[in-house]
Amino acid sequence: MTAARYLVLVVPLLAVLAAARFERGRHARAAALLAFVVSMIGIAALNDAARLAGWFAFAPVTGAWRGMPVDLWIGWAALWGPLPVLLRRVLPLPLALGLLLWFDAVAMPTLTPLVQLGPHWLVGEAVGLIAVALPAQLLGRFSADRRHLRTRTLLQVGLFTAMLLWFLPTLAFELGGGSWAPLSAMSVPMLLIVAQVGLLVAAPALAAVRDFAALGGGTPYPWDPPRRLVTTGPYAYLANPMQLGAVALVLVVATATRSPALVVVAVTAVAFSAAVARPHEEHDLARRYGLRWRDYRRQVHNWWPRWRPYATGASAVLWLDDDCGPCTAVWRFLDRRAPVNLTIAPAAEHPQVLWRAGYAGGDGHTERGVAAVARALEHVNLGWAWVGWMLRLPGVTWLAQLVSDAMIAPPHPVSRRGERCPTPSNGCSTGRSPRSASTASQVCRPGP
Repeated sequence: MTAARYLVLVVPLLAVLAAARFERGRHARAAALLAFVVSMIGIAALNDAARLAGWFAFAPVTGAWRGMPVDLWIGWAALWGPLPVLLRRVLPLPLALGLLLWFDAVAMPTLTPLVQLGPHWLVGEAVGLIAVALPAQLLGRFSADRRHLRTRTLLQVGLFTAMLLWFLPTLAFELGGGSWAPLSAMSVPMLLIVAQVGLLVAAPALAAVRDFAALGGGTPYPWDPPRRLVTTGPYAYLANPMQLGAVALVLVVATATRSPALVVVAVTAVAFSAAVARPHEEHDLARRYGLRWRDYRRQVHNWWPRWRPYATGASAVLWLDDDCGPCTAVWRFLDRRAPVNLTIAPAAEHPQVLWRAGYAGGDGHTERGVAAVARALEHVNLGWAWVGWMLRLPGVTWLAQLVSDAMIAPPHPVSRRGERCPTPSNGCSTGRSPRSASTASQVCRPGP
């Protein structure tokens, strides 16, 4: 059994080192590391599921984590993650998955008694390939070749969420004491409150991830960074909203589980970010963006947010129908708060017909409807920006737009002067905004 443990660790690692000599690209090697992390976390979760389902288990040995030998865990993750990524030019994804299935089907029965297989262990194998190996390969291959930005960003969000909300807490409980018992003992209403608090503290980080992809053309992974400097959205208030959001999420879980070990994890993460990650990151950004980055960092801090947003470059524009009652109310609301680097203009001045509010950032990024108003809130102050980030959460924007279309301001084109509103239910108002000097109509026509 000892020889088997050495083999399942050494052989995959040697294969990865050999493949790394074949693939010397920096992005490919960094992507292989990312695939390895996905596999490590995924296999740990698969091990828990396998114990519950009776697919497979491991003999009691020293050097195990939650019943799984660590050496087998590392070798298995190397086989499912970095090795096929490094060999992706000669090993297409379907062939790679097929070879992994064949290899495991042959190797796992030979590892008895280290591996104890249940009657349906092939089901667990299939689940593992689909839920662990496939995402690891997609993320690794897309990151190595800088393809499918949205998909690899979503996969990274899933990875970091699993790491922060399951893997790190479980690891802290195993090494430093604690358990999930306090959280599992909570009532459903209390669990919903904890989930809402977690979503609230994560909103700036999620908005930052979205801006990294949409505005910067990159991801949160340090070796797959944005290609353009992002200083808007959460980055107009804080230089590292993702790190702060991650630490805040860990502290929420620590509070819910009453775990001092997780507090230590959070403090360690802050120390690592300040002492190790920050110097490397700032050197890289200063080299790539020069004076723009230095000016930004002089005014925006790492861990203490600004109250009013940092502004540079061209002004953003929010287009609102100044003859529609709800839009006029939004206009007045924003105008009273003197938004930073934001111009509010009548929708009639937009070069195209707008059916909903429109927003264009100074970098050319555009939004429509509720998302446009959410973007405009980012120009007011930290409190209202946070509301905007909550509105921009996946699913929340869709729901808020649905409610707005049904109950507040149905989508409608900016009408020509003199046309009449067929119904009074469209939220239109003939009262013109005090600021408006637009040529927009005095009435608005509801959309279909």
